[in-house]
Amino acid sequence: MNQRAPSPRRGQTALPSAEQTRLALIRAGLKLFGANGFDGTSTREIAATAKANIASIAYHFGGKEGLRAACADHIVTTIETMAARALGPLEEGQGPDHLSPEAAHAAFSAALERMVSFVVARPEAGEIVQFILRELAHPTSALDRIYSGVFEPTHRRLCMLWEAATGEPAESERTRIAVFTMIGQVVYFRIGRVAVMRRMGWSEIGEREAAAIVDVARDNLDAVMAARREKAVR
Repeated sequence: MNQRAPSPRRGQTALPSAEQTRLALIRAGLKLFGANGFDGTSTREIAATAKANIASIAYHFGGKEGLRAACADHIVTTIETMAARALGPLEEGQGPDHLSPEAAHAAFSAALERMVSFVVARPEAGEIVQFILRELAHPTSALDRIYSGVFEPTHRRLCMLWEAATGEPAESERTRIAVFTMIGQVVYFRIGRVAVMRRMGWSEIGEREAAAIVDVARDNLDAVMAARREKAVR
């Protein structure tokens, strides 16, 4: 007969599971590595932020370097999930050849909306973006994991949607730059968040503000794609 684990007594708090501790350490790593840098963050600070024993870092990750790698893998999984919801699974060799120009345009627009919803509106995205910015400034193997795991395949997929929507080759220099500009307009609202809120008179970037950003981002996308399609048929 299965026995249930004893419940904590009144006044006692249940101990966190190993997986909860592991996730708390990853979240602490994202926050502290992004804010202070890898060298500027001690294992003692990480453990204190995660409310975990300092030995748990070595137990779960083998040390601080292993935690940084786990933070990178967490970012890959998070962004992959977001991208899959908008674009479908990012399978190697899979392309949007079956899509009409209108459907490809709509898929790209949906991807922009997902980006705003996550990158701009969700509070936890701030720590992810800060971690990535640190890695971009001082690249390590963690950036390699993020780039190969999600940046490159997601960008390639968006470039293929761009080709299906406009007729421009997916891997042309112009297309790759165009896709970066579409992504960049969204990312700015995260990295320039404080300045944006001050200039806009916003106290936060919540659902209403995110919807306003999506409207303008879509207008930009519509205008650029329309101009590219017109140029392609000349």
